[in-house]
Amino acid sequence: MTPILGAYIADAHLGRYWTFVIASAIYLSGMSLLTLAVSVPGLKPPHCVDANAVDCKKASTLQLAVFYGALYTLAVGTGGTKPNISTIGADQFDDFEPKEKAHKLSFFNWWMFSIFFGTLFANTILVYIQDNVGWTLGYGLPALGLAISILIFLAGTPFYRHRVPAGSPFTRMARVIVAAIRKWRVLIPTDPKELYELDLEEYTKKGKFRIDSTPTLRFLNKACVKTGSTNPWMLCSVTQVEETKQMLRMLPILITTFVPSIMVAQINTLFVKQGTTLHRHIGSFKIPPASLAGFVTISMLVCVVLYDRFFVKIMKRWTKNPRGITLLQRMGIGMVLHVIIMTIASFIERYRLRVAKDHGVVENGNQVPLTIFILLPQFLLMGTADAFLEVAKIEFFYDQAPESMKSLGTSYSTTTLGVGNFLSSFLLSTVSNITKKHGHGWVLNNLNASHLDYYYAFFAVLNFLNVIFFLVMIRFYVYKAEVSNSMEALREELEGSRYRVPVSNQVELAKDVAKSQVDST
Repeated sequence: MTPILGAYIADAHLGRYWTFVIASAIYLSGMSLLTLAVSVPGLKPPHCVDANAVDCKKASTLQLAVFYGALYTLAVGTGGTKPNISTIGADQFDDFEPKEKAHKLSFFNWWMFSIFFGTLFANTILVYIQDNVGWTLGYGLPALGLAISILIFLAGTPFYRHRVPAGSPFTRMARVIVAAIRKWRVLIPTDPKELYELDLEEYTKKGKFRIDSTPTLRFLNKACVKTGSTNPWMLCSVTQVEETKQMLRMLPILITTFVPSIMVAQINTLFVKQGTTLHRHIGSFKIPPASLAGFVTISMLVCVVLYDRFFVKIMKRWTKNPRGITLLQRMGIGMVLHVIIMTIASFIERYRLRVAKDHGVVENGNQVPLTIFILLPQFLLMGTADAFLEVAKIEFFYDQAPESMKSLGTSYSTTTLGVGNFLSSFLLSTVSNITKKHGHGWVLNNLNASHLDYYYAFFAVLNFLNVIFFLVMIRFYVYKAEVSNSMEALREELEGSRYRVPVSNQVELAKDVAKSQVDST
């Protein structure tokens, strides 16, 4: 949840660059402290070889404080890095240069490719090191990698385009909402030119964009109706109102991503827990259950390359859209895949339970005589779904956010994962408690005696209902118009939208803004 705070600081005060640099230092200190917590004898509980964990010596208050302090330090560092680094990357492309604009359409595909490439290392080599060598090296390696990455980022500082902070996005949005409510009786003029707006020069001097009035969320237009008062809590510019609309329009889409985020949380929880009950040996090598997540990563990496290199080109010829399909269509495909994934997972789990019953390992919870690779379909398909949904999600919330609120928009995509994890924990405990009281528990510590197949079927239904909700929400969603001198690309991107934002004089405006835009350090 901390990316919301990190995005606020970046957009309102420090800018994306300095917020990222400071947060990276916090992140590195957290990783260093975590490495010390598992390395220094005084900071970790003594090694215990007793088969009964109850007899092991408990961690002291100091040891717990250092360990959890490191984890929460990492959470704070994440808040400043995640919503800003991808935004900084996307900011390096000039929307006023058609070639750079075209490259920007592929940026988030390759951004997520690089992220998941690192995840592949974490889920395979790093997991093996942690399980077989030790936690000191297991945490020390990523801490060292993080330090090197920060140095590489700092080395590129002279070449970056930097965006100047534009003030608190929450305050600007609050002013619009308050002003509209206070003037709820005021009539909105039919001519948008009668609404309050700053001169174009005011925007060009600050390198900002002016946005034309739109009829969507019409009630908020009352905030820019002139009534004689110039109080910023009574009168807002058209651009300020439109920025608020853009952020509010994304909220229903944000809500639709919560359920898929719950599914992502299953990868490193129940999916891995299933793996611990299955045969994991290949010769003398024992597969760590957590490394199964590597198959999600491999699938995602392959699908992103195929999507960017082939799918987009094929679909572009048919749809005439520079992205091949719209961002919301791409998200929708990912959501449909989640329905399929949980349905397949339910059938696989039903088969696993039947084999456990046939071999009499239900009550004792012993290993089921099945290979761990029977879980591969749900892991591989989850990676395919990520290639559609997760990539489109981060690009959508960045792309549709106003220029001065890009970090806040990007934080939507990271916040949804945090909410998904909270909801996953809530559903797990709630369903477990309810099913225990009313018969056979669906989710018990002993998975062989559980009914995880019912739980997955419940998720399949939940995803199906979420897809329907998503289809309803996108029916009313209006893509924002981009201020760009590539009018052909703009026209293509808005194809399929129910509403066309007026683009008269946009070319001249784009040229004026491009000249004054602050792109240098």
